[in-house]
Amino acid sequence: MKKYSIKEAAKSFPKLIREASKGEEVVITRGAKPIVKLVPVEPLKDRTPGGFEGRFSWTPDAFDPLTDEEMKELGFE
Repeated sequence: MKKYSIKEAAKSFPKLIREASKGEEVVITRGAKPIVKLVPVEPLKDRTPGGFEGRFSWTPDAFDPLTDEEMKELGFE
């Protein structure tokens, strides 16, 4: 683990980012107290369109307008 004061970190921030992105633990301190740790962001997983295909079903009338009676039952008057 590499420790840098706030002043050192401000002077060499791009270097600290490179170190952290390579997996090194970079800690920024205020005096002797650690206050910030730089860590790389986990890469997003690839997303495949249609991943939920076949997991949901509905009846043919699912998107029909609600009747007046159904609207009243749901509290819409």
